[in-house]
Amino acid sequence: MNDMDKALFKIGYGLYVVTSNDGNKDNGLIVNSVMQLTSSPKTVAVAINKQNYSHDVIRDTKKMNVNILNTDAPFSVFKNFGFQSGRNADKFENVKSGKAQNGLQVLFENINAFLCLEVRQYVDMGSHGLFICDVTDAGVLNDKETMTYSYYQQNVKPKPQPEKKKGYVCKICGYFYEGEELPEDFVCPTCKHPASDFEKADF
Repeated sequence: MNDMDKALFKIGYGLYVVTSNDGNKDNGLIVNSVMQLTSSPKTVAVAINKQNYSHDVIRDTKKMNVNILNTDAPFSVFKNFGFQSGRNADKFENVKSGKAQNGLQVLFENINAFLCLEVRQYVDMGSHGLFICDVTDAGVLNDKETMTYSYYQQNVKPKPQPEKKKGYVCKICGYFYEGEELPEDFVCPTCKHPASDFEKADF
């Protein structure tokens, strides 16, 4: 990763579930690029990768809801809305939600607020489409902290688990012999006790 990429990763982001409907099915995806542009009128910009199914749905229907995730959101929320495509998955199958005044889904859990948006302008930005939207409705569910990308990386996203080492440990001194089988004539290099004083262990 070069310095330009490293610097861009230092920009602070929130994490959001953007919901839409293609006319037949509710859909949602995780985004990190949502920003208020103006206070009068109230406008918000949302950037969505063109490869996501939601991009085309929102471009066609010209409306979306932004669900602002809070720090209670578990990894399962990100797995559901971020690691599968709405083209072939029902992302709302096991989600507690209801419809806002614009007919689009709002999550009942793991968010602190939501915004109902109507697309005013679409800008082609290369890899992403930028949706400039009017806020038509909004609601606050609680005062819990907003989930940031940094918080997600440090506290929510599962950490890679180190591979366990299999072997035998000396009951006398704690020396660990790594391997599937301990030779019968093995002698502990630390305390000189025989193989009979070792027991199987995983680390």
